[in-house]
Amino acid sequence: MSVDDFTIVAKLGTGSYSEVFKVVRKSDNQPYALKKVSMENLSQKERENALNEVRILASIHHENIIGYKDAFVDQGKFLCIIMDYASEGDVY
Repeated sequence: MSVDDFTIVAKLGTGSYSEVFKVVRKSDNQPYALKKVSMENLSQKERENALNEVRILASIHHENIIGYKDAFVDQGKFLCIIMDYASEGDVY
């Protein structure tokens, strides 16, 4: 899987190291959230934390937690995490 498999629909938010987008998978028009984490300026510990986030998301399966779908590295610079899209927004 790669970023090219998706069409960006909207930017949902920005954090210190990442951006989150609403995307649509081109193959079946299904909406997802794509979290794109810049890995370029991260320390080794921050890189490990980002990878641990993927491991944790992949291991959790609960109806009240956004579902993890996939993760991949884009252009050698970005960790991309594909998650279910919450059409109703967050709990805030």
